Amino acid sequence: MAPLPDGFSYAEWNATYNALSFGIAAMGSATIFFWLQLPNVTKSYRTALTITGIVTLIATYHYIRIFNSWSEAFTVASKDGGDYAVQLTGAPFNDGYRYVDWLLTVPLLLIELILVMKLPQEETVSLSWKLGLASALMVALGYPGEIQEDLAVRWFWWCLSMIPFCYVVFTLAVGLAEATSKQPSPAAASLASAARYLTVLSWCTYPFVYMVKSVGLAGPAATMYEQVGYSLADVLAKAVFGVLIWALASEKSAIEESGKLMPK
Repeated sequence: MAPLPDGFSYAEWNATYNALSFGIAAMGSATIFFWLQLPNVTKSYRTALTITGIVTLIATYHYIRIFNSWSEAFTVASKDGGDYAVQLTGAPFNDGYRYVDWLLTVPLLLIELILVMKLPQEETVSLSWKLGLASALMVALGYPGEIQEDLAVRWFWWCLSMIPFCYVVFTLAVGLAEATSKQPSPAAASLASAARYLTVLSWCTYPFVYMVKSVGLAGPAATMYEQVGYSLADVLAKAVFGVLIWALASEKSAIEESGKLMPK
């Protein structure tokens, strides 16, 4: 990984520090919420909700590691009551934790969506494998470019990673449209649609954040925009997406339970 650039202002350092702290709080609290809700959904949807909590738990762990690595890479001090000065300690900032996180959580995000939609078993297995492998390949292809300073190399790996990315986004936006329309109630269909499009929307932010360093922006500002952008996108793609998965599972559980209680 490339060394951090020197010359961070306190505002740039603090924006990243707070974004990473926000990521820890959002992912950690989401994990607790999802797992506390397990008894409130029927057995059919507990696996999806369990995976939702696993995703945010993995993200919580990695955000703690990224936060600690960021803190250790700098010293921040005020001398004689003046402005805070930010200096590099020489310790490496390990942003590779993000890619380890995505390699684990991105396939799980797609699998939890497929599970909560309760498709036929054969279609569930097929889609889980296809989308899971495509999303893992997308992350794996993006990492070599992320650690490069050479813009041509970054663009090369960006283009390669966009191939599986486009396949996954197309499947979410178009391929699952029919399955969404077959949900048991208008509310469930609306929630399933919202979960699909939130995934598409949040995912589309990642390529643009990735391109920050590919369009000539460099130095501390580029690092700050990258870290803040990835953190906000992660919260949307995992914690907020997870809330939609829980809402969909809760809605479908209520429908199934009311059906069992209806007199024959």
